Amino acid sequence: MLNQVDLITIAVDAMGGDYGVESAIPGVALLNKKNPEIHFMIFGDENHIYPLLNRYKNLKKVSQVVHTDKMVSSDEKPSVALRASKGTSMRMAIEAVKNGDACAIVSSGNTGALMAMAKIILKTVSGIHRPAIASVFPTLKNDTIMLDLGANVLVDAENLVQFAVLGAVFAKAHNDIAVPSVGLLNVGSEETKGPEHVRGAASILSNVDFPGRYYGFVEGDDIMKGVVDVVVSDGYAGNIALKAAEGVSNFTQYYFKKAFRSDPFAVLGGLLAFFAFRRCNKRLDPRAYNGGVFLGLNGLCIKSHGGSDAFAFSNALRLAVELTKHGYVNQIADDISHLMNQESFL
Repeated sequence: MLNQVDLITIAVDAMGGDYGVESAIPGVALLNKKNPEIHFMIFGDENHIYPLLNRYKNLKKVSQVVHTDKMVSSDEKPSVALRASKGTSMRMAIEAVKNGDACAIVSSGNTGALMAMAKIILKTVSGIHRPAIASVFPTLKNDTIMLDLGANVLVDAENLVQFAVLGAVFAKAHNDIAVPSVGLLNVGSEETKGPEHVRGAASILSNVDFPGRYYGFVEGDDIMKGVVDVVVSDGYAGNIALKAAEGVSNFTQYYFKKAFRSDPFAVLGGLLAFFAFRRCNKRLDPRAYNGGVFLGLNGLCIKSHGGSDAFAFSNALRLAVELTKHGYVNQIADDISHLMNQESFL
């Protein structure tokens, strides 16, 4: 059990993702450089972990390796992975959070399996009906939190209201905003537009006290404008918005590179604009925003992208530390209890 209030231990599933320990251990090392006070429990095959961990003396001092050669493969169905999960690096890392040995778990492994295990082992915070996946988006203003990104395709108005609470507390921790603005993703800004569950959530959010300030409806193009601090949607629309944004980013990068290699003058222009493009890439680099957070559970669970390199993985770890330091889980429990006791919510 954790015996110090200020001791933060992160459980790492080192076997997940496309690169396993090859990205996980260097990623943990990157975080260790900036946060030497953080401790780690690293789950996986010690025969693969130690050759890498031995390169980082400072990291090794604050790390405990828990050996297992069992892992969840990326192509396993969640139901199959769940039945055979005992003793896998993913399950053992989640159980470390459940048992109080770690504050959060970070994994690049199978998303469906991770969500299924986390829901069963950690369970949802009292009052939360469904956990949601949230992530950080770069915008024209500050970073914006968006949820749900695919965990719940079908939801009702009450689910969306709970997502608003989950997202608002996340935004307070990540962006250091006292009262984050929260918008509902819709097909228009008019009150009469949109499906019933979205209009129902709008009616509730307009009349309850919650950790944010209800802004109203936002449309798809408002997400990247940074109109609000938190964008709330069902998992169906949220996942489509996420994949569309990723597609536009990849499309733009491809054609910029192609254009600046098309002829000698274009190459010269690219060289002259090198530093400007480097600043732009740094701001828009998806690796800097890596980490989908499973919100609403009795413990923090962060899903790193399956193709994460060390830099991306370190940013997923940074999210885990950030939310832990802000006492996210306890704050959610308090805010959901406050929401459900209001007459305007009932």
